Amino acid sequence: MQAATIPTTLRTDYASILRTYSTEEAATILKVRPQTLRAAVCRDGHYFGVRPQKARNRFLIWDAAAVDALLNGEVA
Repeated sequence: MQAATIPTTLRTDYASILRTYSTEEAATILKVRPQTLRAAVCRDGHYFGVRPQKARNRFLIWDAAAVDALLNGEVA
């Protein structure tokens, strides 16, 4: 008797959902200095509506979709 294989759907968009930028990467994309992002978060808690998360190593990680939306002029 042969074992039946069950077809499964592989979600290839999972990596794009969880994609993040470091502060340096986000600053390069937004064409500002990394300290500009850090100062805005310290002062206001966000940079033009984009709120970073603090990683376990205390660095800030920025949601790539929100940064890309800000770059395209959309509301984050």
